[in-house]
Amino acid sequence: MGRRIFHPMKTELDIGVGGMTCASCVARVERGLQKVPGVQTVAVNLATESARIAFDDADLTEARLRRAIRDAGYEPRAADAAVDAPDESPWAGFGPIAIGLALSAPLVLPMIADLFGKHWMLPAWVQFLLATPVQFILGARFYKAGWHAAKALTGNMDLLVSIGTTAGWALSMWLWLSAEPGTMPHLYFEGSAVVITLVLLGKWLEGRAKRQTTTAIRALHALRPDMAHLMGWDGESDVPVAEVLVGDKLVVRPGERFPVDGKLLEGNTQVDESMLTGEPLPVPKEPGAALTGGSINGDGRVVLQVTAVGRETVLSHIIRLVEDAQAAKAPIQRLVDQVAAVFVPVVLVLALLHAAGLDLAWRCLV
Repeated sequence: MGRRIFHPMKTELDIGVGGMTCASCVARVERGLQKVPGVQTVAVNLATESARIAFDDADLTEARLRRAIRDAGYEPRAADAAVDAPDESPWAGFGPIAIGLALSAPLVLPMIADLFGKHWMLPAWVQFLLATPVQFILGARFYKAGWHAAKALTGNMDLLVSIGTTAGWALSMWLWLSAEPGTMPHLYFEGSAVVITLVLLGKWLEGRAKRQTTTAIRALHALRPDMAHLMGWDGESDVPVAEVLVGDKLVVRPGERFPVDGKLLEGNTQVDESMLTGEPLPVPKEPGAALTGGSINGDGRVVLQVTAVGRETVLSHIIRLVEDAQAAKAPIQRLVDQVAAVFVPVVLVLALLHAAGLDLAWRCLV
């Protein structure tokens, strides 16, 4: 589900958005959400694949906002889906890029050799065999995403990549099959293969960066224990931290993390507060001292009285600040999103005008 943040005059909701591939997708999701009555502001972040929506309509439901995201052609997800995702190897998903690099390298080497005066070129059929798997197998994701964009009468970078590389591959095929026997036409297989491989590499690096952006939040969430030792009339009992109330008395044993913020009632201990201050030396605590949830109890069994739970704890405030920093967009990023929103349509229109101009010039010459 989405994560709600309440303010005096408005409500903010975080919703994950899956399927975005470029800044044009960001602009499309933002336009779809801004059309929903009651929505004040929308900030969609491609890096974290999330949307932060501010609205003042009490009747506006999360389901309506999720439907708007789906109508825009993307997949609404839980706001903390990235945080809850399992850890992956830093090289996860690099296999297709490695294959693309291996197939594209022989196509690029003759171009590099030409700089040193070595003029040689692979036969056309070898170039075809190397470039075609890259174009239609590794590049299938661009065709799929570009087709979805075309059906929605919009454009994104995937549509641009699929059209541009297909044009290069098709032109190379036509030049090869229509060439006179014994001649070697100039082909463009290497251009299409290299573009797809480099874009895939860029997307892989982007995905790796996205995973790294959630590392800090995941580490902060890991500081909160799931269970607390509640002191009741009949002794201690383990309860979920979510059920702890302000005023409850909790027992924290040596080496355990404090589940929530509180005030020390009984016992003396040393507390590792490095998660808050960065100081590795433990801090002595006596009855009456403040305790911070997520810090580590030392060698004493202590009893604390809860002073803050849930979103009011210091650790929750830190997590929220990190999440806000990730959800917010810098001014330069907003400018990039605005330019990217019109970049793809402008490029496609210019390409059509150029093709029409060439056709007209050819007709005049003929």
